Amino acid sequence: MRFETSQSMKMGQHMKLAPRMIQSMEILQMPLAELEERLEQELESNPTLELIEGDGEPSSGDASAASTGEDGRATQEKKVEGADEFERLDSFEESNPDTVDNEYTEVTPRERSRDDDFDGLTYRKVRESGGDRDTKMDAMAAAPARGASLLDQLRGQWSLADVDDSLRPYGDLILNFLEEDGSLKTTLETIADRAAVAGLAGVAGMAGTGRGSNASGATSRGGVLQFTTRPSVEQLEHALKALQLFLEPAGVAARSPQEALLLQLDALEGGGNDLGWPMEAFAAAKRIVEGHLDDLMQNRLPKVADRTGLSLEQIKSALTLLRRLSLAPGRRLVETNERPIVPDAIVEFDDGSDRYIAYLNDAHLPSLRINEEYARLTRDKTMEKRDREFIKTNLGNAQWLLDAVNQRRQTLLRVVHKVIEHQRDFFDLGPQSLKPLPMTQVADELGIHVATVSRAVAEKYIATPRGVMPLRKFFSGGVARGEVTEESSEGVTTTTQSEVGDSLAWDAIKVALQEVIGTEDKRHPLSDEALAEELKKRGITIARRTVAKYRDQLGIQSARLRKVY
Repeated sequence: MRFETSQSMKMGQHMKLAPRMIQSMEILQMPLAELEERLEQELESNPTLELIEGDGEPSSGDASAASTGEDGRATQEKKVEGADEFERLDSFEESNPDTVDNEYTEVTPRERSRDDDFDGLTYRKVRESGGDRDTKMDAMAAAPARGASLLDQLRGQWSLADVDDSLRPYGDLILNFLEEDGSLKTTLETIADRAAVAGLAGVAGMAGTGRGSNASGATSRGGVLQFTTRPSVEQLEHALKALQLFLEPAGVAARSPQEALLLQLDALEGGGNDLGWPMEAFAAAKRIVEGHLDDLMQNRLPKVADRTGLSLEQIKSALTLLRRLSLAPGRRLVETNERPIVPDAIVEFDDGSDRYIAYLNDAHLPSLRINEEYARLTRDKTMEKRDREFIKTNLGNAQWLLDAVNQRRQTLLRVVHKVIEHQRDFFDLGPQSLKPLPMTQVADELGIHVATVSRAVAEKYIATPRGVMPLRKFFSGGVARGEVTEESSEGVTTTTQSEVGDSLAWDAIKVALQEVIGTEDKRHPLSDEALAEELKKRGITIARRTVAKYRDQLGIQSARLRKVY
């Protein structure tokens, strides 16, 4: 085999996105919260950008520090005033030693007047310095502390549980195998095999609680719990029962949904009368869970009644009690940090002109502009070339950023205006009047690329008189009244044309489907075929498969599960 090297020339066309073009597309796609964070980062990293205050004056920055004359004398006067304030603070500390040492004593009227003077001194000092409260620091101070994880909380409960010390290491070992919802899917045999045993290689050590040697012979070295002998299944069984007894909420460390429900029933049974539940309801619920949970989940209540001898009323009472329980009770200890939704645009109705108006919700975004002092420095020939190039580069980046933000505002507002124009019936009548609106149609009307429209509506929300909703909700396909939509087993949707009327978006069809199901007789719920017939009476012709698909997307159960006995 021979390897040769040679030189050759080749012509070709390649399309590459410039970094600034990528930045412009990223800013267009950013939601309002991310854009605000991005602008604050650029303000900190780019010295040529300055913040426009509410009165139109720029905030103090590096360029303002170079001013001389009257500004310099004013700064010097402030320093002198600050020195006087510190002297007064020192005198206050000498006259009030108890207050400085944080010791509480009964406050006399004279001492209260001194405190009032000190509060006024602090307020005057803040105002004289010309500084406002730092909003970032206030937000950080008001932010809630990060909650402890599920495992940390359960370990804390287990460390305080009144159990024999010999069971604690086995409980710690089991806790390491709990799932995120607090259930135990790993068998006790597997836990015993994976326990770290001192002197044996190839075993999986799990993190312990950091305690030293205990009554069971287990030790904690470097955060890894090690046992002198391999734990037995019987020992782990005793520890598991203790965990299920002492840990809260009830049902934690359950090995199956059935066991989780039974543990919660046992915990509630003690206070059943106080909660208003008769003991018969607990007995019936336990009996159903132990032997007929599958039939209950499939809503086969007559079958449960035949096998248990319970009446339908008793089963309904037990079912109401079971609805208070959770199949994953451990999730109650885990805090879900849901991101708040901030609408990027607001739509309001103007009674005078009988039309909807839209404006962007970007009033709280930092208003930036280019610092004029840095712009003048680029024309200073006495400055070193390296410094001048640095300023020019940052000025160019700042200008591109401002242009990208302005372009985002214009594009987003134009798209929202088109939404109002095409979806007027939605704003007037409600979701059932939502019409199909392809992004290609809006792109053609605005003279922009469809990808630009897609980025403009991505992760954006709009506040309307009918609530806050995703902007992408208004861009969907649909069918015309009289069209027949069918979906094959492969998931391919086909549409055949008949008598065409007004078009309806898919979300509008889902709203109509919800209305039909909401008005049906719950004792005789409609099947998917019957639902398709009812929609056809409303001028919406879709196939049974499509009905089943939309019903699943709406989280609505099948007719058998919706039936009420």
